[in-house]
Amino acid sequence: MASPSHPYRSVLYIPGSKERALEKARDLPTDAIIFDLEDAVAPDAKAEARDTLVTALRAGGYGKRARIVRINALTTEWGLEDARALCEAGPDAILLPKVNTPSDIDNLTEVIGPDLPVWTMMETPVSVFNAREIAAHRQVTGLVAGTNDLTKDLGCRVRADRLPLMTALQMVVMAARAARIVAVDGVYNRFRDGDGLKAECEQGRDLGFDGKTLIHPAQIEIANTAFAPTNSEIDLAERQIAAYEESRASGQGIAVVDGQIVENLHIVAAQRILDRAQAIRDMAAE
Repeated sequence: MASPSHPYRSVLYIPGSKERALEKARDLPTDAIIFDLEDAVAPDAKAEARDTLVTALRAGGYGKRARIVRINALTTEWGLEDARALCEAGPDAILLPKVNTPSDIDNLTEVIGPDLPVWTMMETPVSVFNAREIAAHRQVTGLVAGTNDLTKDLGCRVRADRLPLMTALQMVVMAARAARIVAVDGVYNRFRDGDGLKAECEQGRDLGFDGKTLIHPAQIEIANTAFAPTNSEIDLAERQIAAYEESRASGQGIAVVDGQIVENLHIVAAQRILDRAQAIRDMAAE
């Protein structure tokens, strides 16, 4: 799940209770799906939604899209049964909400076993303070920024530049990068505002997130474009690698491309861009 062989540009929430949405999701160009049993499902529909989702996952048909299930918190009356039922339905990961410490993940792994990857919602101040330890947990392969809940708990203003959330967002990214796992940005609530979504996707990309969680299929194309390398970035990466290899072959330790020094650290970044571009091509080739 944390491998660069799979992109996570677009991670779409789908209510686990809606059969039509579960069916349509099989054909959407999203990199990953979060099948949601928590916020998107009313309390009196949660048991039925669980059964509906188990049936859909067992039926398959989601292609190369990563299948992640957000269960209810283990402290609720539905969480444990969600974990038991869904871990047997073949998802790629379980997304655990309301995580504050690594011990919350341990409680989940006692139910699902040691092999199924776990993603965690980073949606409380405590979770952000403990991000490094949560990301380092042996079973965690992804972090999802829960920006709506963070905004609520912090009591901060909603701003287009997300300045009040910046510390939390950066701490989530840094924790994920330190553990070499996936980091996905929070949702953009105004799903009809394409320009606002584009700006927030580009901000998340520049911060280092792998992609963005989405609440509507109309947001997929914008996220896929924002989090993909551009043609000019790919071209520069290829030229940097070629120039560096030529310099090394002649006994030099650095190269110059477009008037800028190219060292080994630039080659690492360039190769990451090419790997990402290849992963996106592979995703589209299903």
